[in-house]
Amino acid sequence: MDETKRLIEKIIEGIQEKKGKNIVTADLTEIEDTICNYFVICEGNSPNQVLAIADSIKETVKKETGVRPLSVDGQRNAQWIAMDYSDVIVHVFLPDMRRFYDLEHLWEDAKLTSVPDLD
Repeated sequence: MDETKRLIEKIIEGIQEKKGKNIVTADLTEIEDTICNYFVICEGNSPNQVLAIADSIKETVKKETGVRPLSVDGQRNAQWIAMDYSDVIVHVFLPDMRRFYDLEHLWEDAKLTSVPDLD
């Protein structure tokens, strides 16, 4: 599990590098039949920032851990980018899309942890 924790740390670093906001980690390990063990959810203020955050995550994680995402979806519209790191799925949203899909509420049985913004 240490590798997963390190992966999450590096994902968060990548988000913060591009000023991503409202970072939340969702620990799904106590919930049965989930597609992964953790979600990392954040937002950017514009499609360009959402793309920049996703790129920063990819670069930071690859440089620090050597791990690449299995898949990345949503880059064309850049309203919601999902990055699959097997045990961890990262969701980078525009604020309106995040409110609409409300993953934190959908997965409210998960242990949610907020990461303070770096302002």
